[in-house]
Amino acid sequence: MNTKTAASPRTFFGEPMALAFLSFTEAWERFSYYGMTSILVLYMSQALLLPGHVEGIAGFSAFRAGMESVFGPMTTLGLASQIMGLYTGFVYFTPVLGGWVADRWLGRRAAVMIGAMMMSAGQLAMAFDVSFLLALLLLIVGCGLLKGNISTQVGELYAETDGEGRTRAFAIFSIGINVGAVVGPLLCGLLAQLYGWHAGFGLAGMLMLIGLFTYIAGFRYLPKDRPRAGARAKTKLTGHEWRTVGALAAVAAITIFQSVSYYQNTNLALVWINRSVDLNFLGFHVPVAWFNSIDPLASIVFVPVLFALWRYQAARGSEPDDLGKIATGAWLATAANALLAVSCVLSVRTPVLVPVIYDALLGISFLYYWPTLLALVSRAAPATIKATLMGAVFLTLFISNFIIGWLGGFYERMTPAGFWAMHASIAAVGGVLAIALSRPLKRVLAVD
Repeated sequence: MNTKTAASPRTFFGEPMALAFLSFTEAWERFSYYGMTSILVLYMSQALLLPGHVEGIAGFSAFRAGMESVFGPMTTLGLASQIMGLYTGFVYFTPVLGGWVADRWLGRRAAVMIGAMMMSAGQLAMAFDVSFLLALLLLIVGCGLLKGNISTQVGELYAETDGEGRTRAFAIFSIGINVGAVVGPLLCGLLAQLYGWHAGFGLAGMLMLIGLFTYIAGFRYLPKDRPRAGARAKTKLTGHEWRTVGALAAVAAITIFQSVSYYQNTNLALVWINRSVDLNFLGFHVPVAWFNSIDPLASIVFVPVLFALWRYQAARGSEPDDLGKIATGAWLATAANALLAVSCVLSVRTPVLVPVIYDALLGISFLYYWPTLLALVSRAAPATIKATLMGAVFLTLFISNFIIGWLGGFYERMTPAGFWAMHASIAAVGGVLAIALSRPLKRVLAVD
């Protein structure tokens, strides 16, 4: 039975009332996360890691020594880029562990609440130099406990057979994610520009607290925790299922190239915009952090456009298959990064419209490759390990962000044009691989 009839007569757009509280909690969390990350690399490279501040970070000398023992000596900007890469990478890694902890010990409700409290504390700790490393640790662990488990609760509002209900629910849930991703950088970036970095981080902390209170307010509507996972019988995969797993792993690995070229927009692209773009527009100085709102906005605006395009192509038998869409996404990311490379060659001070188009192209690129990858894994993965593989997909973003941070260390050793041309080439490799491997992968995955 659908929980909306069992738990409460009240509904949210015809769906269980719990969906409203889960969606708004996620919106506030994403608002906080994207607001904070939109100013993080700028804060580190322009203030925190400079003399006079860096000495005040508790444990930073040992931390830097450990980093340089692995990655070699780093400049201030290279160090900021690597920290950003490690942070965003682990944010995509810890939800796998957070789900495991919730399944076996805490339960989903407790995990989400503890995660929200840790993230709130982490955002507030960002307001002080001394607690910077502690802040990042709290945010990484807190996100791991919250993110995967709150998404799982959305699915638990519906019966296993109610596929349409789940689709509607996740569509509503994703709106909250994208709205938070758009608005967070706008407000936190504006506050950071007007009142200083810590005002931006302070707002992110307050927003995370609002998310926690929202979750608590909806506690009575939320699905009850299921019994903790016990020992389960091991299920052997057939030979064909193992080949399917291998093919899905290959597709996921191909998308790493595109993710590297895409997510650099939250790291060194902000540094480049701050240094090389004419940010004065009609007498207004555009906050650099605002550019991080463009690609999620494009991911909202272009959904109906792409759906209409794909329906038009399907009616004529020309809609790209899954590998074709992933390749298209890679070519769009190639074009976005090539645009920056060309603009660096043509002008010393790039017009503000160029990074706007760059981020918009990346937002459309995202729609082509990431939802397609998730849908492919959800459809083709063996039923006995489907949930595991869905979680493992996010490890591609973990790997991508490590590479992004490492590549950022080359920024000061290359020309800006060369740096962005390198990222265009990386995305192009993903496009070439998607096309070259399309036929054998489709045979295994039976992609229509």
